[in-house]
Amino acid sequence: MSDEEELEEIRRRKLAQLQQQGLHEEYTRQEREAFESKKYLIMRKILDQGGRQRLENIKIVKPQFAEQIELQLIQLYQSGQLKGRIPLSESSFKRLLEQFVQSEKKKDFKIKRF
Repeated sequence: MSDEEELEEIRRRKLAQLQQQGLHEEYTRQEREAFESKKYLIMRKILDQGGRQRLENIKIVKPQFAEQIELQLIQLYQSGQLKGRIPLSESSFKRLLEQFVQSEKKKDFKIKRF
């Protein structure tokens, strides 16, 4: 095999690898979009307009915290613990947020060294 043929083979393998990587990234992007779409639809069922606006405000300030809240709300909804209370009004959502914050504070602990 000559140097040119070897170089061409390396180029072909690299191109195939890049194409495979691009397909994987596209598939991952599509999965993420599908997940976000489903999450959006469920959140529309859980929160009324005021509650959704409050959640959007939280997303601006603390995106990771907002993500945790969304996942907790979806879990509560799917387990039936929000039955009869949905869609949550802004005031109901605020009370639920306060409970989330309180439970998060209880999980924190400090280790003191003597």
